[in-house]
Amino acid sequence: MANKTVKVTLVRSPIGTMERHRQCLKGLGLRRMHQTVELQDTPAIRGIINKISYMLQVEG
Repeated sequence: MANKTVKVTLVRSPIGTMERHRQCLKGLGLRRMHQTVELQDTPAIRGIINKISYMLQVEG
């Protein structure tokens, strides 16, 4: 069984956002603008992505 992954890119600066949303970015491993990380597609990761979707671009 293949592990499904999702690519997440930070496309909006976290400056001026809520502290909780900046912590979500840390949890995803995003530090810089236009940085892309590949994460396992789990319900927990999807929940974080949904919470800060206005800052992210999601593929796959």
